[in-house]
Amino acid sequence: MRIKHFNLGPGVEIFKALSDEARIRILSLLFHKQEMCVSDLELVLDFTQTKTSRHLLYLRNTGLVGTRKTDQFVFYYIKDELKDVLSPLLRYMEKDSVLLSDIETFEILYGNKELSVSRFHQRKFEN
Repeated sequence: MRIKHFNLGPGVEIFKALSDEARIRILSLLFHKQEMCVSDLELVLDFTQTKTSRHLLYLRNTGLVGTRKTDQFVFYYIKDELKDVLSPLLRYMEKDSVLLSDIETFEILYGNKELSVSRFHQRKFEN
């Protein structure tokens, strides 16, 4: 289902959601990778679990992202009906150095499992 008409109320909520850099970075990763879980996002973005979950809850409450649960993991994705609205905005920003760095970090971490495990253990001992 696609949104054909956009009302002021939901529009305001979407722009509020896009007013935070952390939420834009999360949406950008979800846009490029289709879906991700909290632990993947916190590793790539170098956020705490609390910060990541708080922003995902905000995006979920706004209706921008949906969830899919598999075992103990909850995967987040951009809802299909909002891709038409968000796609042009995220494509417009995709050349931003921070967003490009996030995607590059994802590719490095998940292309090299040893690096991912090493970084996870490093963060675990720092806290």
